Amino acid sequence: MLSGRGRLSPAAVRWQCGTGAPEGSRAGAERESGRKEACTGAASMRVPLRSCCRLSALLLGSHRGSKAGLRWHSSLGNMVSYLTEERGRPHCKDYRIYFKTAEGRYISPFHDIPLFAGDEQENDVPSKRVKKNEDEIATKDPLNPIKQDVKKGKLRYVANVFPHKGYIWNYGALPQTWEAPSLMDKDTQCCGDNDPIDVCDIGSKVCLPGEVIRVKVLGILAMIDAGETDWKIIAINVEDADAPILNSIEDVRKNRPGHLEATVDWFRKYKVPDGSPENQFAFNGQFKDKDFALAIIQSTHEHWRALVRKQVNGGAINCQNVSVCESPFKCSEDEAAAIVNSAPIPGSPDPVPTEVDKWHFLAK
Repeated sequence: MLSGRGRLSPAAVRWQCGTGAPEGSRAGAERESGRKEACTGAASMRVPLRSCCRLSALLLGSHRGSKAGLRWHSSLGNMVSYLTEERGRPHCKDYRIYFKTAEGRYISPFHDIPLFAGDEQENDVPSKRVKKNEDEIATKDPLNPIKQDVKKGKLRYVANVFPHKGYIWNYGALPQTWEAPSLMDKDTQCCGDNDPIDVCDIGSKVCLPGEVIRVKVLGILAMIDAGETDWKIIAINVEDADAPILNSIEDVRKNRPGHLEATVDWFRKYKVPDGSPENQFAFNGQFKDKDFALAIIQSTHEHWRALVRKQVNGGAINCQNVSVCESPFKCSEDEAAAIVNSAPIPGSPDPVPTEVDKWHFLAK
C-alpha cells in the first residue's frame, strides 16, 4: 500500500535516545530493501511497500455475543485462517484471547502473523468497534494474547464522549510493527509509544475481537499521547464494498464527509472523562497521505525486526515466538502450548458496570 517505491524520505526519522542507527532503523530499511527472508513469520518481502500492497490487521473487536472457548476466523483470499482461544472470564483481569494456526499451533499475534501475507503483501489488525472494552495486545505477556487494559487497578472501558458511542471504526494493530520508545521522530519530536502501530479500519463490517483482515492503507494521523508518538493508520478492509472507490485520504474526505474530522475529535477527547488532558497532534491534526503512511509502516516493521532479533533493548516486551528463524526468542510448539494451557480455564463473563453506558458531554 505504499505508492512510490522506495519513497521513505517523507517520514524520515532519526535515532536520538540511543546510539547509532541499528539495522531496524529507516536507514536500515533502505540498505536492506530487496533482500528476502526465508523464515516463516519473518516477513518475507523486504522491498519498499507499494501502493497496491495489502496489510494484515489484527482487530480488537466487541465481546458482545461471543462465547468463551474456541472461535474460528475464516480465511480472506489467500490469507491463512486463524483460530482464537479464550481463557479466563470476559470482563475480568485474567481474560485473554490466544491465537492458533489452522494446524493447531499456538502463536504470537504480535510476532508470528506476517505483516505481509501471500502474493499481494497483506496486513493484519485486531478490532474493536461500537464496543466499550479497552482491549490491547498484551506485549509483556508470553505469546502476546489480547487482554482488556487495566488502569489504576480497574478494567478500562472506552468512554462515550458525545456524539460518539464507543469506537467509530474497527480498531486494531499491524502485526510485526513496533513504535520504538528509543526513536524520536523528527516531525512529532517525540519517541514511540512501545506498541505495534494502530489501525482504524473504516469499513462497514463490525469485526470480532481477534479477527485478522486484509486492509488497504489510505493515510495516517500523528497523535501525541502523554508525550509519545502514537501513529494511527487509516485503512479499509479490502472486502468492503467501498474499497474500490477509497484509494487515498482525499477519497475518504470526498466520499465520507465528516469521517476524518470525527476521527480527530474522537482521539482528541476519548481520555478526558478519565481525567487525562486532551491528546495533541503533529501537523496541526491534518492527515498525511498514503505514501507517508506506508513509509511509517516500513520503518516500524524494521524496528520490530531489530526488536525480535535482540538488536535493540526491548525492555519488558515479550518477544517469544514460534516462527521467526533468526530470533533468539523463538520457542518450540510444546513450550507455546504450555503457556496457553497454564492460563485460567474459560468461564462465564462478569457483568459490565452500568456506568460504561454513561454519556459524557464536554465543553468545546
